[in-house]
Amino acid sequence: MIIEKRTYTLHPGKTQEFLAIYEAEGLALHTKHLNMLGYFVSDIGPLNQVITMWGYKDMAERDELRAKLYAEPAWIAFGPKTTGYIQKMESMIMKPTSFSPIR
Repeated sequence: MIIEKRTYTLHPGKTQEFLAIYEAEGLALHTKHLNMLGYFVSDIGPLNQVITMWGYKDMAERDELRAKLYAEPAWIAFGPKTTGYIQKMESMIMKPTSFSPIR
């Protein structure tokens, strides 16, 4: 298993608006195609961040599932509704160690 951690740094004061739009329109699209492990907001440390974690069998599965998501007309229409909230986006692929409870 691999985990993709995405961190979105939002414009100050816009987190709740972003989450409302995402929950109303983006969440069902994401979970139709991807395996959500978690969806978080920062509370201590860097603020105005939304952190998501997605699980995949391997990079090939990640690429396949994301391609299906990105080709969906509803996702294409949804994207522009949230991009104005985002200052910066980071993506990290994490692989478990041999002793990780998440494997």
